[in-house]
Amino acid sequence: MRDKAQAVVIGGGVIGCSILYHLTKLGWTDVVLLERDELTSGSTWHAAANIHGLHDSTNISRIQHYTMNLYNSLEEETGQSCGVFQPGSLYLAQTEAREHQLRLQASKAKLYGMNFHEVSRDEAERLHPLVNFDGIRCIMYEPDGGNVDPSGVTNAYAVGARQRGAEIHRFTPVTATEQQPDGTWIVRTTKGDIHTEWVVNAAGLWGREVAALAGLELPLQPTEHQYFVTETIAEIDAMPDRLPSVADRDGEYYLRQEGKGLLIGAYERDLKFWAEEGTPLDFAHDLFPDDLERIEDNMMRAIDRVPVVGEAGIKRVINGPMIWSPDSNVLMGPVPELKGYFCCNGIIPGFSQSGGMGLMAAQWMIEGEMQYDMFPWDMARFGDFADKAFTKAKVADQYAHRFAIHYPNEERAAGRPCRVRPAYQMQKDMGAVFGLNYGWEHPQWYAETPGTEDTNGFTRQNWWGPVGDECRMLRDRAGIIDISNFAKYRCKGPGAAEWLNKVFANNMPKAVGRSCLTPLIGVRGGIAGDATVTRTAEDEFWIISSGMAERYQKRFYDAVPLPEGTTFESMTVAMCGFNVAGPESRALLSRLTNASLSTEDFPFMRSKMITIAGVEALALRVSFTGDLGWELHCKTEDQEKLFAALCEAGKEFGAGPVGARALMSLRVEKGYGSWSREYSPEYWPQEVGLDRLCKMDKDFLNKSACAEVLAKEARENLVLLHIDEAAVTASNADATGGEPIFKDGKGIGRVTSGTYGYTVGMSLALGYVKDAGPGDAVEVMILGQPHKATILSEPPFDPKGERLRA
Repeated sequence: MRDKAQAVVIGGGVIGCSILYHLTKLGWTDVVLLERDELTSGSTWHAAANIHGLHDSTNISRIQHYTMNLYNSLEEETGQSCGVFQPGSLYLAQTEAREHQLRLQASKAKLYGMNFHEVSRDEAERLHPLVNFDGIRCIMYEPDGGNVDPSGVTNAYAVGARQRGAEIHRFTPVTATEQQPDGTWIVRTTKGDIHTEWVVNAAGLWGREVAALAGLELPLQPTEHQYFVTETIAEIDAMPDRLPSVADRDGEYYLRQEGKGLLIGAYERDLKFWAEEGTPLDFAHDLFPDDLERIEDNMMRAIDRVPVVGEAGIKRVINGPMIWSPDSNVLMGPVPELKGYFCCNGIIPGFSQSGGMGLMAAQWMIEGEMQYDMFPWDMARFGDFADKAFTKAKVADQYAHRFAIHYPNEERAAGRPCRVRPAYQMQKDMGAVFGLNYGWEHPQWYAETPGTEDTNGFTRQNWWGPVGDECRMLRDRAGIIDISNFAKYRCKGPGAAEWLNKVFANNMPKAVGRSCLTPLIGVRGGIAGDATVTRTAEDEFWIISSGMAERYQKRFYDAVPLPEGTTFESMTVAMCGFNVAGPESRALLSRLTNASLSTEDFPFMRSKMITIAGVEALALRVSFTGDLGWELHCKTEDQEKLFAALCEAGKEFGAGPVGARALMSLRVEKGYGSWSREYSPEYWPQEVGLDRLCKMDKDFLNKSACAEVLAKEARENLVLLHIDEAAVTASNADATGGEPIFKDGKGIGRVTSGTYGYTVGMSLALGYVKDAGPGDAVEVMILGQPHKATILSEPPFDPKGERLRA
């Protein structure tokens, strides 16, 4: 066994072997995989191993499409069969909402060149004559859908990796992972030690135990999961061709051919946790006792849909463990607090995602960044708030609602409230309906009746009208928005300006009281973040950025060493904030402070420490609404006092609290981008309109990559679209994000943010397009159906910024 390696992968399941394979494919050959037992031990060997390409997330769809296409070429490359069966998959919609979801996925498939389309009932019956299609509103067909052999795929990855020089050691448990002073690692095993640059935790069911060796606690929880295989069914035995699989997610089961019978699996509501205190180290190719009563309701729905199931005997039952994250997505990426430690844990649809997951992991380690923005998979989306109680509650919800539709703007209640700020109860009493933002409860909108909950769907919901009232109140008078969810940092010391100039692309403010907007550039030259930086003293700066990205962006901040005597610390927990905006915001705030807020004394993009309602606050003359306004940042213990004072003073002006959904509408009216939607490492500065803020006459993080992309033509551009009013009225739906954009029948882009612009009377969408510009007529696929739209030449609200600077 080698004693040195570029990377050591811990775990010999399908994901660990895929990562090893892709590391070698991208050029790293000095890599080792360690497996405590036999390859495929744990969850891999007993997986149903279905494969499908489409997902609600565009980038996850891309990754699943890559994976499906990889298996056949992997067989050819390695000579190892992957057991690929691709008879296709039928997707059934029993409800209007599921029909919306499938039609939207079909429009995405058309945009990205994937094969997923609607078929008639006659065609569906020809493809699968055993299915009763009564009550089905819509049937989609994916010709490439099917299943693979779990052991075959895993071994094919292993063979491919070995062929390129990788080592695989079975029956080699890892006993310790010890980080060295230079950031490298010693991986200790029963057969010797390996010194490595990267530890890769792909340990599956033992991901928690392997993480604990490095002092890391991962939010993961295993459950039991059952499927069964029937005896031979005569009708199938007589068929010359293999039947397509059936995805009847409204029925909460999945079904496909296995041999001459059927395999049927279910995610039941009465789930069963397993190994809550840790996965047994002696568990390998083990299963649990059958417990089919738990999935009886699901089985009955499968029998109603495919009657021959009710007449078939059961050949075998598989009841094995799966390990879940709180949102059922993988925990992937370098641990921000541990240099050289990479996680890939909590994978559920492993055989649909294994290839793309291995490729993304290899790109991140070798090239420093993935080609796609995969923040929904980034382990940094969770922080310390994701403790065992939160994780269990979320996993229970995810498992029991595995096939439920995840609607736009949906906020599930499981595990909440998790973290609350002092004003939470006051906001709740005022009718606030909360969402979850990096563990924090955050007001989304204010209902007339406290205790009101969101309704969910693809069309306009119960919050649509009240959010419009909030928007109009702010634009006509004033509104008070809780912005405590923004990430806040303080950089202080003699080297503060020097350090910030090395981190961010824009020049830092030279004068005290001045602010600037600045991009944070990714490894490939894209937009890894954006921030408002304010100089509060000669040796002190405050940085305001995206709250959900705080742990993610820590990787970038840590990449630039701090000068001696200079500190950089998060103030997100210690500080809260409000944005008071609208034409009456100056008058409202003037009732509570002696500080002059006139334009002459307090112009746009300036800051001051002021006392407001007896509370010391950092006041910034900026507003994400695009309107006249101030951000007020105070100590957390003063939040409730400040909020109460603002609300009381607002009564005189007909002003009140405004939630995050209204802020979404207001910022889109102004054409403002938002991180993780319009801003991501996938997009270049000139495509986003931030190239003017990249100062190429100084050094900053990833400047060379920035220069390289700035020298190229933009691949696409961020635009604002006005969607035809008659179309959105007829569908009762606005864009929400992810909808494809077509021009003359050709796919040209996709929506990143969508909303109704209440104060401009337009349904609006921000999105990226190519080969199109202002004035062009396009179609936005809202609900998967074409909605006429026009690309605007300027934002409909205050295009010259006169209100903002008033």
